[in-house]
Amino acid sequence: MSLIPVTLLTGFLGSGKTTLLNRLLRDPALKNALVLINEFGEIGLDHHLIEKIEESDGQQRILMASGCLCCTIQSDLSKTLRQMAIDRVRGTVTEFERVVIETTGLADPAPILHTLMQDPLVAAHYRLDGVVTTVDAVVGDATLTAQPEAVKQAAVADRIILTKQDIADPAKVVALKARLHALNPAAPILDTDAPAPALIEAGLWNPDTKSLDVRRWLQADTYEAHGHHHHDHDHGLHHHDPHHHHTLNRHDDRIEAHCLTLTEPLPWDAVTLWLQSLTAYRGEDILRLKAILNLRGQDTPTVLHGVQHLLHPPVKLPAWPDDDHRSRIVLITRDISRDLLEKSLKQLTEVVG
Repeated sequence: MSLIPVTLLTGFLGSGKTTLLNRLLRDPALKNALVLINEFGEIGLDHHLIEKIEESDGQQRILMASGCLCCTIQSDLSKTLRQMAIDRVRGTVTEFERVVIETTGLADPAPILHTLMQDPLVAAHYRLDGVVTTVDAVVGDATLTAQPEAVKQAAVADRIILTKQDIADPAKVVALKARLHALNPAAPILDTDAPAPALIEAGLWNPDTKSLDVRRWLQADTYEAHGHHHHDHDHGLHHHDPHHHHTLNRHDDRIEAHCLTLTEPLPWDAVTLWLQSLTAYRGEDILRLKAILNLRGQDTPTVLHGVQHLLHPPVKLPAWPDDDHRSRIVLITRDISRDLLEKSLKQLTEVVG
């Protein structure tokens, strides 16, 4: 049975998530979608703003208004997804083909991704397709400076939608795009009229087409073109130095995107130890991890992805997508330097042999 793709729609308060969702739900690509809407507070309002879709379209909505999806009702998300999967099999609900989760603007996306990855019953039916984050072009720069949640929402995104560009200062839009690209080089920055197909199918593979578009998933070339493979802007561990005078209000100054490319096949034991050490000691600062690995003794690649302390079980692909068999490990980290990542992996590889 094909896994049901899940798109997480996030973005800070007032950034245009509901407006975007209204438009996307009219697109045929999102026909027969299950929509979960999370609102913070006792009385939900956003679900009333979602336009009514004809019953024949098969779209169903569930309002989860008992609190913030990233914390107090995280278990409710698991229960809802599990129950809907059961009802889908039983035929008591319309056979939805996709799930869209709209979070409250205050949500840290990481715990939601944890739910999708770590609950075995959820993972048996669903797969994370991607994270779509809306950013307000008018106040986005100020929001990123003032709100750590907004930075994390942009940092873990697979697609960034820049809203309200028509009423924003063009020079500020250019500066904001540059800031977002520095924060997350792999995420395309799209306009609000981007078609639904440009936002969905952002994951590694589509079970229906058996696509193995690793380059699109990793966007490793984007990191290299951006210069993250060799730059050093005094990030990383130096931020723990009390004498370090960096701009404290720029939360994204502490976040870096890295792409480690390794030519020689890696020993799995070394990779396992490296990842266990990173997640145990610095898990809170591993905002996103994606990797395709060339492992010793294996003819085909192994794929990994993770968020903070949680690593999804490795998936062995049936074939390499192209002739490039190098291992590529993409990480978005906070206060972790590229030098530390490279040295620790090299040391463990040498120890394991």
